[in-house]
Amino acid sequence: MDTHVILFVATFIFTVVESQVYDYFDLEPSYLLSNDCPKECICPITFPRALYCENKGLKEIPPIPSRIWYLYLQNNEIETLNEKPFSNATQLRWINLNKNKITSEGIDKNFFGAMKNLLYLFLEDNGLEGVPAPLPSTLEQLRLARNKISKIPEGVFSNLENLTLLDLHQNKLTDGSFQADAFAGLKNLVQLNVARNALKKMPTGLPSNTVQLYLDNNNIESIPDDYFNNVPKISFIRLNYNKLSDKGMPATVFNLTSLLDLQLSHNEISTVPIVNGHLERLYLDHNKIKNISGSVKCPNVVKEEHDPHFPHGPRLRYLRLDGNEIQPPIPLDIIVCFRLLQAIVI
Repeated sequence: MDTHVILFVATFIFTVVESQVYDYFDLEPSYLLSNDCPKECICPITFPRALYCENKGLKEIPPIPSRIWYLYLQNNEIETLNEKPFSNATQLRWINLNKNKITSEGIDKNFFGAMKNLLYLFLEDNGLEGVPAPLPSTLEQLRLARNKISKIPEGVFSNLENLTLLDLHQNKLTDGSFQADAFAGLKNLVQLNVARNALKKMPTGLPSNTVQLYLDNNNIESIPDDYFNNVPKISFIRLNYNKLSDKGMPATVFNLTSLLDLQLSHNEISTVPIVNGHLERLYLDHNKIKNISGSVKCPNVVKEEHDPHFPHGPRLRYLRLDGNEIQPPIPLDIIVCFRLLQAIVI
């Protein structure tokens, strides 16, 4: 029995290693690889597909060898992106250009669109005023945090059906920044981060497969009653540090069977919102809640389909209420309702 387990594990490990993106078998011997390495960069023998040019004070990008899949150019002084250094680099999967001085005007037309194998693009901490376009349809992650982006044009993401993560936090986005169907085309998006902007309303047209939504540190005052109807997989919502109040939150807006983690810290909420029995973590700290005794509606009974012996009832395990005006002890009806609670902070 043990022999079979060991054999299975060994086979699995070999399969994973064999399918790694670092495919070395078609590369030249290591003594030849060193000849094409730019003098400003590091080309580790152990990772021949990677090129490390970060923290070099570069103002221009050196010629990128054709064998490179992973390119690290973060923490430099790069202002422009043109095709010349990339003429041979047709297999790039990963580009990190964080913390440079790149502007929208400094990017050549179709610069990224021509990279037909690109999966991950990092452009955080630059001076971009708009989303680079066009982008390759292969892209899976696009990180544009801490730029100066103020507008999301219609159709800018229309061909990015493989994108799973879009990070736009800490830009200059307002309610008027999102044109009609701005997120159209993002059929497989899982995580959307629009935190630390200047939104007063919830962004419209969320991709239907959205699972994680980050909207912290905006000025959001209200949520439409049917806002989450078209995102049936939403399980993680962060709305900390906004201006939400009871008046701006419909009674059952968070009563979603898919929702597992709800964060509403640092708002102006005075009553505990109605939640679904599937919710596991609820953050309501630093609001204006004065009393929870008799005011919390016990969620519906949840049955465990895979284990009939698992206790029925709400799944809430963590509840944070500190920073309000609530005084201990914890009301008995809370304990009776949420029997799986492992921690409650008052």
